[in-house]
Amino acid sequence: MTEKKITIEFAPGAFDHFEGTQEELDELVSEIKRMFESGEMLENSQPLDIEALMEEDPETACHIIEALTRDEDTPPHTLQ
Repeated sequence: MTEKKITIEFAPGAFDHFEGTQEELDELVSEIKRMFESGEMLENSQPLDIEALMEEDPETACHIIEALTRDEDTPPHTLQ
């Protein structure tokens, strides 16, 4: 049985706020893809306690919740 190859797609604008060169961005994207393809990303992953994150960093928690629950047809909105 052949394993299905993982495909990585980044959301439009995912790296809009990246502060680095195009070469550094290309290296980062390559490293992320390599870590998923090798299984390293999943092996080293840890569960996220959203309630604890809400206490520590509510803005980040809200962004994550929004991203996970957003309808694809609904544009993202900015927290202020």
